[in-house]
Amino acid sequence: MKAADLREMTSDELRDRETDLSQQLFNLRLQKVTGQLENPAKVGQTRRDLARVLTVLNERRGEPAGAAAAAEPAAAESA
Repeated sequence: MKAADLREMTSDELRDRETDLSQQLFNLRLQKVTGQLENPAKVGQTRRDLARVLTVLNERRGEPAGAAAAAEPAAAESA
């Protein structure tokens, strides 16, 4: 899934997608622990898709994902 596709979705659709991906990631991790996971790469792909959804949601809130973390080192350097 591409970020451009996610940006075309509404916020409600993105929240639903976030819930679906979180549940899917949980199920994949459970399958991994029980030895039933057929495609281990699916875990990483699902994590990246979830991160993309969360990034787009954070952009819509008006605050970039790493804004708070990026501001702290700058404040420490000026002191």
